[in-house]
Amino acid sequence: MSGYWAGILAILSINVIFAYSIYVTAAAGQLNLGGAGFQAIGAYGTAYATTTLGLPLWAGFAIAITLTAFVSFLIAFPVLRTRGVYMVLATYAFAQVVSGIALYTPALGGAMGKVVTEYVPVWPLIFSAIGVTFLVFYLMASRFGLAMRALHDDELVSTIMGVNARAVQVACFTIGGAIAGLSGALYAHHFAFVEAQYFSPLLSIFVLLFVLIGGTQTAWGPLIGSVFFTLVPEFLRLGGSSWRYVIFGAVIVAMMILRPEGIVTRTLVAKLSPSRWFAKKPVAQEASLER
Repeated sequence: MSGYWAGILAILSINVIFAYSIYVTAAAGQLNLGGAGFQAIGAYGTAYATTTLGLPLWAGFAIAITLTAFVSFLIAFPVLRTRGVYMVLATYAFAQVVSGIALYTPALGGAMGKVVTEYVPVWPLIFSAIGVTFLVFYLMASRFGLAMRALHDDELVSTIMGVNARAVQVACFTIGGAIAGLSGALYAHHFAFVEAQYFSPLLSIFVLLFVLIGGTQTAWGPLIGSVFFTLVPEFLRLGGSSWRYVIFGAVIVAMMILRPEGIVTRTLVAKLSPSRWFAKKPVAQEASLER
């Protein structure tokens, strides 16, 4: 594998994991614009653990995931008291606070950033992305995932039917935070450097677009959205078009108009499901026999 494609696959793998961290909360009806803050906690947590404290790589990853999950659990309670645009603003403010702390903390490298000594090659990133994808698909197929989808469709009706909305939403924030911590740790150890400027509001907007454009109705959405936002700009760049940013922006606007529910919806998945086509055969055969 060439170095160019290894870099593209590394970025794609991190983006897939990062997108699923936001999808877990979005699937329960909660828009999270603090993704950059959660990823930063994971990146700086493992960087400090492995580089400053000299802990082994596995310990750095464990600290990153646990720390991000714990912080997500704590902020879930005040954040979930808000609704709509106020939740978006609250999570955005959280990401800004995390970025500010990293920017003005000398132990974390400050504005100069922090070098990470332990290196992780591209293949562990790819396997991690595959593992997180299967984990989220399994989660959405469970009873917990059913409760998430119910809250996404109608929180009031779900509560009346016995779903503990607050418990499910807090759990989603915690799980999403843990996954974001993993993506941040992989980013830090693959690129061997972290800086506060990378975890900007633009990063939070991009990862939320991964999920919204891909679709929040099924677990396929973040995967398709990540592939779209990672590969399409790269193909436009390779094409040498000076209008690539305009073209990409126009494509996004067109998709939001034509597919407001995202690229992948439950209806589309049902239409493309193999079981649907196999289920039609016996019916057709039975009808022909009756004739």
